[in-house]
Amino acid sequence: MNRWQALGCALAASAASVAVYASDRTAVYARVDRVVLEPRPEAPETIQIWGVFSIAEPNNPNDYRPAARGYLYLRLGANKETALKEWADLQSVAGTDQIVAFGSRYEFKPRLRPATERPEGPDPYAFGIGLTKVSGKTDYAPVRALIGARD
Repeated sequence: MNRWQALGCALAASAASVAVYASDRTAVYARVDRVVLEPRPEAPETIQIWGVFSIAEPNNPNDYRPAARGYLYLRLGANKETALKEWADLQSVAGTDQIVAFGSRYEFKPRLRPATERPEGPDPYAFGIGLTKVSGKTDYAPVRALIGARD
């Protein structure tokens, strides 16, 4: 092996040993208990999503806040048709223990509210790549935290 081949092998081995971390675009991982549409379910303007949530840390593409129980209070934004479809999907998984992911951490900054707080001043609902069902058989920390969160 000549000097250049040895150098190439050394560089390749060095590059392979560097840990690579991918950022996660998802804003919210949730186990939804119930959904409340207001003022009327057939013509909603706001949604309360009750359950356990792992919400993206602001300004950090890799971390999530610890799983916590409460609710998100959200209002319709510009694309009402898409939001209403996602809200219907959230209703369909409520109470099933199905973990879902939604929203883009770069546009969607919901505030988790404790059950004792009155629903006032809803946060704007923002989209990601749609609502996604997440397999419960995963080692991903925000999902694992939701699986382990029990009453």
